[in-house]
Amino acid sequence: MDNAPDAMIYADREGIIRLWNAGAEALFGYTADEAIGQSLDIIIPENLRGRHWEGYNRTMATGETKYGKDLLAVPGIRKDGTRVSLEFSIVMLRDGDGQLLGPAAILRDVTARWKKEKELKERLAALEKESPTRRAASG
Repeated sequence: MDNAPDAMIYADREGIIRLWNAGAEALFGYTADEAIGQSLDIIIPENLRGRHWEGYNRTMATGETKYGKDLLAVPGIRKDGTRVSLEFSIVMLRDGDGQLLGPAAILRDVTARWKKEKELKERLAALEKESPTRRAASG
């Protein structure tokens, strides 16, 4: 797990990081020694923390996540303060008795793809604003 290229993180029920692999170090810029024992807040943009913790606490209380098998897309923040676009999946970890331990996540940086898609959407919107006759003349 430590040598996986994707970031792998596990946090306990309180949102304290308990596992942080080399992929997470490369993605977020924190070493495992710096991250383990810290709140997930170190990778969550400040303006999104309230919403994150509301959902996190609900999930820890119910043991269920509405995201199950879905791939999530969210912004994150690196140690140096730069924002990244992330995609990740989560799994709820349980002990041998079925008691919820917390979520584990596999994350990937998709910032380059997100920027390219944003640029394409902006170009498409600009083209759609052109008059139909101009588009017909240039086609």
